[in-house]
Amino acid sequence: MERYIGLDVHSQTCSFVVVDQKGREVRSDVVETNGKVLVEYLRLVPGRKHLCMEEGTQSQWLAEIMAPHVEELAVIWPERKQGNKNDELDARGLAEQIRTGSLGRRTFKAPKEFCRLRQLAHCYRMVNNDVVRTKNRIRSMYRSRGVFTGGSRFRAGTKLPYGLDNPGLDVLYEHLQNQVRIKDLARQLLIKQASKHKEMKILITAPGFGPVRAALLLAEVVTPYRFRTSRQFWSYCGFGIVRHSSADWVMNKNGEWVRAPVVKVRGLNRNYNRAVKNLFKAAATTVVTQMYSDPLFLRYKHLLESGKKPNLAKLTISRKLAATVLAMWKRKERYHPEKYQRET
Repeated sequence: MERYIGLDVHSQTCSFVVVDQKGREVRSDVVETNGKVLVEYLRLVPGRKHLCMEEGTQSQWLAEIMAPHVEELAVIWPERKQGNKNDELDARGLAEQIRTGSLGRRTFKAPKEFCRLRQLAHCYRMVNNDVVRTKNRIRSMYRSRGVFTGGSRFRAGTKLPYGLDNPGLDVLYEHLQNQVRIKDLARQLLIKQASKHKEMKILITAPGFGPVRAALLLAEVVTPYRFRTSRQFWSYCGFGIVRHSSADWVMNKNGEWVRAPVVKVRGLNRNYNRAVKNLFKAAATTVVTQMYSDPLFLRYKHLLESGKKPNLAKLTISRKLAATVLAMWKRKERYHPEKYQRET
């Protein structure tokens, strides 16, 4: 006996709709958003249970507690709907989608053993963004008094000229010191948690990757087997090239229909994981500015000599680096410069 369940989640209540194999509604209930209550409700539903819900604030938590009690759990991205809308209709629509197999774009939910690592990675990124924001505020105060702080490199403790005092700087400096201390704590906890996973020993050997970048990448990707080829991984990282064409078939001189030779490149794909793209772009920057003996840097230098623009050359290095990391991860072997430079 199959049961297909649609779950519409809100901060205080959750709406359930259960349908059978023929699409007939078996029951509809509103339950408190409480982990214990939700699990008890699932246990009351007989048969093989297939659950569908939309991506949201509580989706990761609900996926963790409900996955052991259902045969199939699907989390999909919400779509805009026209016509009447309420919680029961939304839940009914989700149940129909999983019953008919017409699920929209699904989102990946990490196994429970990666939950703590993903939470620490999210916390580290937030704290790091706060540090950057506070430094920018301090720089803006210096600039408002005609003091140049050295461009992108932050110089703490720069003294203001006589008569241009700003008492707010002392408050911001104190705030920055507390944030830096918290950032160091978040970094230590992140690396400690990531070190419990054996994949860290492989990722940390990739060019341009240190403990923090390797831990953040592990937290985001979790497993390389989500991607069959490097092209799929490129699209996930935001390095997939988008090509558009129209009127693909034209007639040649002999009256035969052939494919048009012109394909227009429209840049990179826009639907991607921002955090992972930033990691590979930062790693590529480290390679081209510091790792002068690595084959990837030699490749970058060759691209520049051949006339390619620096930004496009760095993009090429980022793509090669992403393909290299994916191959290393799947094969469970450390980085060998000559081998992976030859293969990617």
